[in-house]
Amino acid sequence: MTRKTAIMVIIWLIFTFADYFYLPYFIQPFSWLLVCIILLILTVRQVIKLIKEKKNIKVNRIINLSVTLILFVLTFYNFNKIPNLIIEKIDWYISYNKRNQIVKDVMSEKLKPNTPMNNGICKLSFDFPIISNGGNDIWICQNKAEGTKTIKFWISRGFFESPQTYFIFTNDNETQKQYEEQIKAKPDYNWKLEKNWYRIMERD
Repeated sequence: MTRKTAIMVIIWLIFTFADYFYLPYFIQPFSWLLVCIILLILTVRQVIKLIKEKKNIKVNRIINLSVTLILFVLTFYNFNKIPNLIIEKIDWYISYNKRNQIVKDVMSEKLKPNTPMNNGICKLSFDFPIISNGGNDIWICQNKAEGTKTIKFWISRGFFESPQTYFIFTNDNETQKQYEEQIKAKPDYNWKLEKNWYRIMERD
């Protein structure tokens, strides 16, 4: 692998983590498309160079082409799905305690919806690591009759036709039943993380 290819991998990793944690949802489709185009161009360049060197192909050329092609496929396939799923698992474990603390603060009403629209959104302070992607705010849904709450932490806010994805805490029985049904219907996209915690994909 050449130095340029190594730098490309590092830049791609930075983009992938930034895309997952920081980039606003309305920027994500454009950044994704830009990276796909760049990687496609670089892949084509590597193929052309490989063809020109067909009588004396170097190992580095094959490695460079393979790495570039792999990065392109990982990025292009289902809008960065594979890298995002890997980072999502890391994110769940790294921020586990912090999310549980936020849940405790919401349940004790230290944290409440705090946006002018009064739509259940609570903006959190922008600390690292980000707890809720695409803006670091959470969505609080309250069942006043039952005294229960559902708290949604964004994994992905979706773009184009993509649904939104969340880490969700809920102690509401009806909501839990709804999520259990979603898990049965689409287990590849929805699953229970632990008691009261779910990973759910929704179309709003």
